[in-house]
Amino acid sequence: MNLVFCGTPKFAVPSLRKLVESGYNVTLVVTQPDRPSGRGLGLAASPVKQFSSEHGLPVVQPEKIKNNTEFRALLEQHAPQAIIVVGYGRIIPQWMIDLPLWGNLNVHASLLPKYRGAAPIQWAIASGEKVTGVTTMRIDAGLDTGDILLQREMPIGEGDTSLTVSPPLAELGAELLIETLRGLEAGTVRSTPQDHSRHTLAPMLRREDGLIDFARPAQVIYDRFRGFQPWPGAFTFFRGKQVTLHAMRASLGTGGPGELRTSGDQLLVAADKGSAIDIQELQLEGKKRMSARDFINGYRPKPGERFESVAVKQA
Repeated sequence: MNLVFCGTPKFAVPSLRKLVESGYNVTLVVTQPDRPSGRGLGLAASPVKQFSSEHGLPVVQPEKIKNNTEFRALLEQHAPQAIIVVGYGRIIPQWMIDLPLWGNLNVHASLLPKYRGAAPIQWAIASGEKVTGVTTMRIDAGLDTGDILLQREMPIGEGDTSLTVSPPLAELGAELLIETLRGLEAGTVRSTPQDHSRHTLAPMLRREDGLIDFARPAQVIYDRFRGFQPWPGAFTFFRGKQVTLHAMRASLGTGGPGELRTSGDQLLVAADKGSAIDIQELQLEGKKRMSARDFINGYRPKPGERFESVAVKQA
């Protein structure tokens, strides 16, 4: 089976590797153009391009694809039996959907129809899910609305973050992709329409998603903290300065939302419904990361002081 692979991030690399190891003929890899990265803002290749270069796979990096006649002609020349799409980062145009016999097959990091969108892993964890998974589907004109081919589940542990869930989920997706392709070849895999009434969305993350609202219960705050790693993280404000929280857990406590309470080396921040966030590690704007004990000893929070949702300047 001749394939074209479209992908960009680290999550997509196991799927491409598995295709190569399983003997599929990947005639072309399509990935995003090199982007500025790091402090020097030098151009950096995507993880998929790096893997492709190391393994001698031909790579093309179009800036746009919808009305790109040169790119269209190139794909028509390759005549793939299927186009594999894993985290490519572009909306697939109709001409590309219609091109291959088996269609455009996508590995999506959720149990569709839940968590359609750009950040399914992050939103599943942030929403307190105990189970996530991967879905192979046929891409259609909608946002992750195509027919389901196969699905596999994976548990989410209490301490898991998007950083710990993503690698094993990527490997699971790679295995499911091979199983899907073999099933399509053998005629044993059938597509199933999604139940659109059960869909949820996982939109692209914004910086403001990381702003902590202490009017929420502590478990909700903690789940969002886990889901939004490494970006946008979890942050609040103290004495007019931004505070990034690096380690926390949900606990019990009293007080108004955001109110700080200390007990020895313990730093508690009151949340909703008799709950609190137990802070272990944090970082004030312009300072190094520090433990709760160092924060308490260095800043000596006064009774009634709070972590705020805005930068309130001190008098």
